[in-house]
Amino acid sequence: MDSCDNMSLEVNPFAKNISQPFHPFIKWAGGKSRLISQIKNFIPKDFNNYFEPFVGSGALFFYMVKSFKIKREFCAHLSDINSELINVYKTIKDNLTDLIQELQYNEIEYYKNPKRFYYKLRAENFEFNSIKKAARFITLNKTCYNGLYRVNKKDLFNVPIGKYINPKICDFQNLTKVNQIMNLTNTILEDYDYYNITLKIKENDFIYFDPPYHPLNETSKFTNYTSYGFDYNQQKRLANFFYELDKRKCKILLSNSDTTFVRDLYSSFTENIVSLNTLRSINSNSEKRKNHSELIIKNF
Repeated sequence: MDSCDNMSLEVNPFAKNISQPFHPFIKWAGGKSRLISQIKNFIPKDFNNYFEPFVGSGALFFYMVKSFKIKREFCAHLSDINSELINVYKTIKDNLTDLIQELQYNEIEYYKNPKRFYYKLRAENFEFNSIKKAARFITLNKTCYNGLYRVNKKDLFNVPIGKYINPKICDFQNLTKVNQIMNLTNTILEDYDYYNITLKIKENDFIYFDPPYHPLNETSKFTNYTSYGFDYNQQKRLANFFYELDKRKCKILLSNSDTTFVRDLYSSFTENIVSLNTLRSINSNSEKRKNHSELIIKNF
């Protein structure tokens, strides 16, 4: 089912099924776990379908499922151009038992010799089936530098190993909860460009855009979640899409960096632009992670 009745956000209906705490199953540059306490205030009170086209770690999706009640099924369309990431979501949803076995194996092998295993696994690109690919993705995410996902122009993951003591590669309990959530709800997973949601979007649908951020300066530039990057022209394309969806009477929420360029792109929504205080989680200098702001832009 690709659509559902109008939603009303109340108390969690899945509480009896999801009794233990859970959290996003990966670390993600720009993930919204730290900002949920602020972003939750901008979630519309009622809407039809939910779309998250730059899903990343899915922090807002998991928050809504954990915290709210939907009159019928929670119809969530989660997508990303990063096919490796969407493969992980699909594997957790459909093949959790096999994934757990692969992660347990990786965890054992990693502890034997972290550096040797990490770089061996990192070098083994595109040689696995979907389950092994998902296990590889999670293992590298849990053990690489700051949980950063970055690829080069050949679309090869190139982040160095991080400094961790006994990282939890196989988080059985949390993965089980994520599996339950995606199977209890009507979660639709797609690996494609965000513009493809045009074919599914309808009036009163809620869309949350969390794209790669416009850089604060050239030295802070980081857009390579895929080999395509996300440059100035991509930011303009997304802004044009935002305006198009607004005309179609969708409810839209968008996160981005607090720069003049971004504010200018969304100048028609100036009254609905809010600045949030946050941390930059991937700067190598801990002091430079503090006292930053980013924008929430909405059309409702």
